[in-house]
Amino acid sequence: MEHLAVGARFAYAQPMRESRDFDVLVVGAGHAGCEAAAAAGRRGARVALLTLDAADPGTLSCNPAVGGIGKGHIVGEIEALGGIMGRVTDRARLQARVLNRSKGPAMQGPRAQVDRRRYRAAMARALADFPTLAVLTAEATGLLVEGGAIVGLQTADGAIRGGAVVLTTGTFLGGVIHIGDRRLAGGRSGAAASRLGEDLRALGLPVARLKTGTPPRLDARSIDWSRLGWQHGDRDDPRFGTAMGPATPPIPCAITRTNPRTHTIIRANLARSALYGGHIDSVGPRYCPSIEDKIVRFGDRDGHQIFLEPEGYDDITVYPNGLSTSLPADVQAAFIASIEGLESARILRPGYAIEYDHVDPRALDSTLAVTALPGLYLAGQINGTTGYEEAAGQGLVAGANAAAHSLGLEVLRIDRTEAYLGVMIDDLTTQGVSEPYRMFTSRAEYRLRLRIDNARERLTPKGIALGLVSASDADHFTSTQAERAGARALLDTLTASPTRVAAAGGDVGQDGIVRSAFAWLRFPAVTTDLARVIWPELTALPQPLLASLAVDANYAAYLDRQDSDIAALRRDQGLQLFPGLDFARVPGLSHEMAERLAAANPDTLGAASRVAGVTPAALVALLPFTRKAA
Repeated sequence: MEHLAVGARFAYAQPMRESRDFDVLVVGAGHAGCEAAAAAGRRGARVALLTLDAADPGTLSCNPAVGGIGKGHIVGEIEALGGIMGRVTDRARLQARVLNRSKGPAMQGPRAQVDRRRYRAAMARALADFPTLAVLTAEATGLLVEGGAIVGLQTADGAIRGGAVVLTTGTFLGGVIHIGDRRLAGGRSGAAASRLGEDLRALGLPVARLKTGTPPRLDARSIDWSRLGWQHGDRDDPRFGTAMGPATPPIPCAITRTNPRTHTIIRANLARSALYGGHIDSVGPRYCPSIEDKIVRFGDRDGHQIFLEPEGYDDITVYPNGLSTSLPADVQAAFIASIEGLESARILRPGYAIEYDHVDPRALDSTLAVTALPGLYLAGQINGTTGYEEAAGQGLVAGANAAAHSLGLEVLRIDRTEAYLGVMIDDLTTQGVSEPYRMFTSRAEYRLRLRIDNARERLTPKGIALGLVSASDADHFTSTQAERAGARALLDTLTASPTRVAAAGGDVGQDGIVRSAFAWLRFPAVTTDLARVIWPELTALPQPLLASLAVDANYAAYLDRQDSDIAALRRDQGLQLFPGLDFARVPGLSHEMAERLAAANPDTLGAASRVAGVTPAALVALLPFTRKAA
């Protein structure tokens, strides 16, 4: 077992706690694992991050991009809780854009193309900031259980004891790679699979199979770029974090499309696809289908858009986003050659599908702890999700709570009314998954409140209280919030009549009502530029701050209504179900309702209300078995 001290000041001489080697053991160094290890480290835990390869932390297994609609919101929330994904992305970006910029702020999502090598290097630097975090190059082969609780890991080289274990195995858990009729054991191309799946089954956890896929990688030197369209980053170069980071020259993506000839080639070879040839039984992500799925499910379309994403400044590899496939390599070469600009493209590595084990997330509670095995936490694709961002968000929550379990700290719970992280965790633990879960803004009932621009206001106070936010970031947040409060007070104090607004050039109705500056900012005609003309005092406010307050003003009326809805929901959320409640013994619950509730194991009446198929009558039957939260 190779030991790598990631934190420059990692101390072997620290006193052991209850004969533990570490406080938290994290298995897997993908996005969930890195975020889990960092979160536990921020709370003062001695952390071991176990990986099969010391170079794994920060590896982008699939597309070279971070963020997007819903996903970008999660990255912003991770950043607000002191996490590292956003700042690592900022340091490695090739270009950045805000998707849905033409829509309202609640629907916008930042997305960055990144340099794979720089991302990995930036992740290594981020992890090095934690003096009590070490990387162990070791294979976890089993869980150590004593008295019904997890007390460590068995590895190929011996046992490691820990106060809590976080499993973030990604697609490595029983991973099988499919290329046509070829099958290879592995968690991704060139990497071995994990053997932990059988141990989880033996411990009674509900384990099932899912699938995902990836496209072939292309040689940039063999692409005819002159025939392609371009997609550039935004001029304002949006960031996830507050630190500016390095200035880097942007690199655009190119755009092409499949065509009827491409589709003919794929249809003629569907029987040779692992997916349609009967080699794969598990379900893949609905919203990121393979090119075979697209041709079959959307047969009326004559083309599908393909984004050619560069993988780095010094990398000849191009990722053709939209061409995920499990067809044999010769068929991949044929359909690639049918696409405009790719006629002579060379495949550096064929695409493939991968099947892997996951645990039904209904076996977890809202802290991402396995309810039947105290001390065990799960995060990422092992919970049935897909995507770097979803994995990292779960990693942060699981790592923070593993540290809480080990060190006796307050747990981190995030309500679905306060963050997309809360929406995701609540969806997973109450509904389970039938296919890989992906975050969308439409999943959040209160998405007008859960905007990317107010993630810090929503979550950073909680992060500070739980020790997840550094002292410097906490000071910065406190000062910016004080500035914001002062600016808001100024907007509430300044007033104007419709006549005064019209005299300044604002096309508003003359209803005679004198309104505050904040109220006037709700009117489309009263832009921030016009507001500075009407009230010269506002010229002292930074433009980003005034623009952010204008967003608050635009949403104010809707948010008031949502606040009432949230208050009603929280009245239900405050009713906790008795621990260990046997739903089969609850009078008035049908056998079906009892089965659904037992599978989800909700801990509050509000969570029970979101279990698929649970009726209002069933909720009434549960009322005598609830108590108010402390």
